[in-house]
Amino acid sequence: MGMFFSYRGRWRLKFPVATAAAIVVFAGFGMLPGERAGIEAAFAGTAGTPPQKLPPVPVPGPLAMPRSLEQVGVPVQQALAEIPSDNPQTPEKIALGEKLFFDPRLSVDDTVACASCHDPDRAFTDGRTTSVGVKGRVGQLNSPTILNALFNKKQFWDGRAKTLEDQAGFPITNPSEMGQPSLDAAAAKIAAIPEYRQAFQEVFGEAPNALNVSRALASYERTLISFNSPFDRFISGDENAVDAAAKRGWALFNTRAHCDRCHASVNMDATYFTDFDFHNIGIGIIRHNVVALARQAKRLIAKGDVPAIDKAAIQADLSVLGRFLVTRKEKDIASFKTPNLRNVLVTAPYFHDGSQETLWDAMDHYNKGDGMKNPWLDEDIQPLALTESDIDDVVAFLASLTSREYQELGVKELERQRALSRTRRPQRDTARAFGPKPTQPRPPPLH
Repeated sequence: MGMFFSYRGRWRLKFPVATAAAIVVFAGFGMLPGERAGIEAAFAGTAGTPPQKLPPVPVPGPLAMPRSLEQVGVPVQQALAEIPSDNPQTPEKIALGEKLFFDPRLSVDDTVACASCHDPDRAFTDGRTTSVGVKGRVGQLNSPTILNALFNKKQFWDGRAKTLEDQAGFPITNPSEMGQPSLDAAAAKIAAIPEYRQAFQEVFGEAPNALNVSRALASYERTLISFNSPFDRFISGDENAVDAAAKRGWALFNTRAHCDRCHASVNMDATYFTDFDFHNIGIGIIRHNVVALARQAKRLIAKGDVPAIDKAAIQADLSVLGRFLVTRKEKDIASFKTPNLRNVLVTAPYFHDGSQETLWDAMDHYNKGDGMKNPWLDEDIQPLALTESDIDDVVAFLASLTSREYQELGVKELERQRALSRTRRPQRDTARAFGPKPTQPRPPPLH
């Protein structure tokens, strides 16, 4: 069990990697004049956004290493249960997946790796508002951490992938991420590299193929377990592991702050900090014509066409529809996955669109019950009447969820965010926070 998650082997060779892209074909039958142009415009997505400079691809260091299960707070039996029977873990497979994860040759032009958006030094995020892919193309969504992703019931902000194996291929093939034409093309590129041919033969008993590329990446990602925070030690019985402010914040988290409604502290359970569900929390919906986008999505994307959904989620304003793109259920309009709060301090900026810079901004959003003009807003969003000291205490609690390996980064990040919170609070609205809950409008018809 320890060897499985704490394998420290590392290849010194620098390989490239290829990957995949979903080619979306739209049948033009039944389209009105000009409708095709409208659909193509919708998928132009970020074409009008100036490209951004790509940073260097991160190099794997100590924080990239697979993690041991021997951390305070880890649900060991559940972690082992998350390993699929058709993709068992081995040290060699994990090492191969790690090498692929950091290899920019997975991208179409050798400039972007998985680690470009999921940098271990940033708790496997990229610190940007939204992700940047090949040719500096700017996406629509913030890169979530993949720490503890093995526990997710669904992957991506809208849950369009069920497993880590399913998830692994989509960034490789998305035109705004790694840009490969297909996973088969990626596998063919890898197969042309002798070192990879040998490694895949040793691990899988066959040449590289699309399935085994995804399996290797998923195996590495399953080792990225990050618990052992001050709060884990506190819950385990060390009363001195967190300070008085964090203890007050924990109490607020479970009561007046309503955080537990979505971040799954049922019976004060402190394992996952997510309900594994999707919620509309009032972010981004007002600045978009959501009804028109929902109608367009119904014309544009067949239900269950996951490659097309992936393309829309990254490239187009349709991304604001969130879970609706997957389910087509009206209640899911602009609903996004509840993120795990572990290491939240060091994964700024926040929310699916990266719109909130600090934890204080995120708390201000919730405190005023933002989004009341949003007809699909989650019922638990309402004014919370939290004082400034209450908000400080909740932030102190959230900071205590920082795993040991990120403690030094966490100290610096807390100082940075606190300084910003004392000079700039764009989301704060005390009058609304202490006022009554407004009446929500009724949803307009989508037909």
